[in-house]
Amino acid sequence: MFFKTKEEQDVKKKSKLREVVESLAVAFLAVMILRSTVVQAYHVPTGSMKSTVLIGDFLLVNKFIYGARTPDSIPLLNYQLPHLVFPALKDPEPGEIVVFKYPPEPSIDYVKRCIAIGGQTIELRDGDVFIDGKAEGKKEFLRKEYDPEEQRHVMFYRITRDNGHSYVIRHYENHNTKSENYGPTKIEPGHYFMMGDNRDNSSDSRYWGFVPRKNVVGEAMIIYWSWNKYLPLYKLPHKVRWSRIGSILK
Repeated sequence: MFFKTKEEQDVKKKSKLREVVESLAVAFLAVMILRSTVVQAYHVPTGSMKSTVLIGDFLLVNKFIYGARTPDSIPLLNYQLPHLVFPALKDPEPGEIVVFKYPPEPSIDYVKRCIAIGGQTIELRDGDVFIDGKAEGKKEFLRKEYDPEEQRHVMFYRITRDNGHSYVIRHYENHNTKSENYGPTKIEPGHYFMMGDNRDNSSDSRYWGFVPRKNVVGEAMIIYWSWNKYLPLYKLPHKVRWSRIGSILK
């Protein structure tokens, strides 16, 4: 019978500890690579994309489809890093929901709908969007509802585009749409015109300009969690928007 010395036992313990640390490090590295290049979770803090995306929705974003990139900044420090961008499977198309770096402050991510692309001419007339002189798409009135968060009545419309994309937009009832006329303006090549579905309450390309292709992060895919921040904690079972969890974004 052989007995291990204390020194041998200490070496074995250190070896096991090293294995655990190395395994955790590899797992962390794998998660960070996946997060930076394939898929990432985003929290939505504003209502500019209501009612498609609500405040308190948590989204999974496909970063691979528009061209994955290695980490380009250090979180919290706002320090930009040299990075690589891999070939894209496709470019953003009008009608898709896109996450991108906010042009005036690239450390902030925005989520909006791509309305038009480089080379096209964009114009807003009395609240309606026209691209190259043609309506954004077929516009159908759906309903009028009172929004308690914004404390006003909202008109809902469905837009169906020629490329097959269909989505619902909002306009405030009795809103002075003439005050938001825009263009006509031709979009620069390699840039995109982004707007929120909550058309009368969205900070978007109408106010801060086009989005360069290099700022595009990914396409919003699915709502994996949704939380109503306006309800108090004692109504915890109702704070979770169960019906939205798992919803595919269109």
